[in-house]
Amino acid sequence: MTEIAISAARSQLGDLVRRAAHAREPIALTDHGHVAAVLVSPQALEDYEDSIAVLRYELRQARGDTSGRTSLAEVRAMLDAGDAA
Repeated sequence: MTEIAISAARSQLGDLVRRAAHAREPIALTDHGHVAAVLVSPQALEDYEDSIAVLRYELRQARGDTSGRTSLAEVRAMLDAGDAA
């Protein structure tokens, strides 16, 4: 992951956004040496959210919790995971 100070990112924002969006390269924006935010592509964010939903579902299943509802995102993620197998 590339790190760049917020002050330097101001002048390169367009390029950084394109790198995050098209190359799927996460860009960490730092403030006083600490990561304050990360630019990621919308597709990467959706993948992260889907992975979290699947993990939450699997955790509920492992705990035997069948009372919880399954969200649309969880169902979509499970279906996508099944397609990849």
